[in-house]
Amino acid sequence: MPLYRFLAILVLIGAAMSGSAQAQAPAPAPGSAPTQPPPGPVYMITFFEVGTGSADQTIGLLRDFAAASRKQDGNAGVLALHEIARPGRFAFVELWRDKPAREANAPAVASLRDKLQPLFASPFDVRTNYGLDVTGPAIGAEPGADNAVYVLTHVDVFPAGKDQTIELLKTLAAASRKETGHLRFELWQQEGRFNHLPVFEIWRDAQAQGAHANAPHTRDFRAKLVPLQGALYDERLYTAIR
Repeated sequence: MPLYRFLAILVLIGAAMSGSAQAQAPAPAPGSAPTQPPPGPVYMITFFEVGTGSADQTIGLLRDFAAASRKQDGNAGVLALHEIARPGRFAFVELWRDKPAREANAPAVASLRDKLQPLFASPFDVRTNYGLDVTGPAIGAEPGADNAVYVLTHVDVFPAGKDQTIELLKTLAAASRKETGHLRFELWQQEGRFNHLPVFEIWRDAQAQGAHANAPHTRDFRAKLVPLQGALYDERLYTAIR
């Protein structure tokens, strides 16, 4: 066989093997992280728990941290939250102009963590999120929020159900914003885990929040969500630390 014909056959075999390998390579999983975070506002949620008897000291530390962070460049609000049902559990929510602005405040977060270290029953669990369906440029300045109930819900679904869940959540948000006692209802999406979809709500008082929980559109959403869930529906109610 002439040498040129032999080399041509080798080239064709190599191309066929390369195409087969590409065809068999798995597609990126739904909900996989982007190579770069999206620009724009960053919504941070930090959960933690302290031991029995440490709530009062924790409240003071969180109050000071929130007040100082609100003065930083690029900050659009910090909410320090105390869980209603579990007095040892806390959270704080931060809204920043962008990720670099939040990263500039990282030393303050680290300082707070160090001060709380002796009190921890469970350390900081930090979630970085981006706005999916949001309503306001700032948090923590809602009128009529003196007796408000703040709700943080972690919606976790299987990746294949992400898009369907987003549509269900947007329908729920649109209906919820029409309710009496609604102050804020927002949908966020966790960085790197697109199928993790936090919901942030503020209701005028406990009565308004209870009415929302039993509203027909809320019950309909919960029923449709169950087959899509990858983890239990984690809804936590808080009061604000002022």
